[in-house]
Amino acid sequence: MHKTLIVTNDFPPRPGGIQAFLHNMALRLDPDRLVVYASTWKRSREGVEATAAFDAEQPFTVVRDSTTMLLPTPAATRRAAGLLREHGCTSVWFGAAAPLGLMAPALRRAGAERLVATTHGHEAGWAQLPAARQLLGRIGESTDTITYLGEYTRARIATALSAEAAGRMAQLPPGVDEKTFHPGSGGDEVRARLGLADRPVVVCVSRLVPRKGQDTLILAMPRILAAEPDAVLLIVGGGPYEKDLRRLARESGVAASVRFTGSVPWSELPAHYGAGDVFAMPCRTRRGGLDVEGLGIVYLEASATGLPVVAGDSGGAPDAVLDGETGWVVPGGSPAAVAERIVVLLGDAELRRRMGERGRRWVEEKWRWDLLAEKLKTLLQTFPPLL
Repeated sequence: MHKTLIVTNDFPPRPGGIQAFLHNMALRLDPDRLVVYASTWKRSREGVEATAAFDAEQPFTVVRDSTTMLLPTPAATRRAAGLLREHGCTSVWFGAAAPLGLMAPALRRAGAERLVATTHGHEAGWAQLPAARQLLGRIGESTDTITYLGEYTRARIATALSAEAAGRMAQLPPGVDEKTFHPGSGGDEVRARLGLADRPVVVCVSRLVPRKGQDTLILAMPRILAAEPDAVLLIVGGGPYEKDLRRLARESGVAASVRFTGSVPWSELPAHYGAGDVFAMPCRTRRGGLDVEGLGIVYLEASATGLPVVAGDSGGAPDAVLDGETGWVVPGGSPAAVAERIVVLLGDAELRRRMGERGRRWVEEKWRWDLLAEKLKTLLQTFPPLL
């Protein structure tokens, strides 16, 4: 019986977008034909208990490495090979190609017939660094296919691969649960709780880090308020940049029009998207292209909720927007450009409705988890192997 071994450093209860991606895909595979080999979230008592409780709830087998950072060391590779043989797995899915895909030759020798390595945003950065490019090239030669999020990441990662390996790449982005993120997801309740019931709301849902562009939104607020005096910027999420953002709001004189929710439980995120009239995250590329947006699943979640989106132009973010149809892509570091698009949307309810409805249809047509899970199954089950 065909079985798959997932080897990953990114798996819940560790939070994050890659973790959610892998878990959502794993839940849509046959649990009797799946084994997950992952790192431990935290070594603290709280972390160990949370991990054990999470693993016990899963319908498939989860095996944890004792380390909090799973790397392709000889010991970890031997254990992965042992799990492959013990459970009779014939395919392997590396949850992040770099660096765990370096295990591929050993797992091939252990009996793996099909090896799939998934890339995210950071591999596009690896492709710019000489030593990391060599490692990506090795991963490309020893796996059957490397997946990519969108055209931006494909083009950059392909430069580190041989022509043959680049030709075997396949798109596999994360999906959106359209039954969870939808119009009417509870936004009115969030608005009422925050005292925003009748105010125009620009919402941004993301980690608070410089690349995401919450600072650009704050700097855009004076222009937005000049056109829409009652507008409010709702910043949803936590992160190391929060203190700086709060200070920037005060220094810019817009603190009264900016609300910070802090970290929000995943179950409440759909309602927080729904609390907005417009979704905006003007992400930008930093550190000479090493800090870049891989895709921007938040734009698609907002579209599924029926909101028009204003996206930054960093990396693969434009792949998550139909520019001019579901929203607009703007220069991520330009408060003036961001403000201009937001003001247009806040002032035109019909345009918001039209873009929101188009975004919802696009998610249903292309970005549903069930569609993408079927693609993963095909990648894992194509026999004989390409190598």
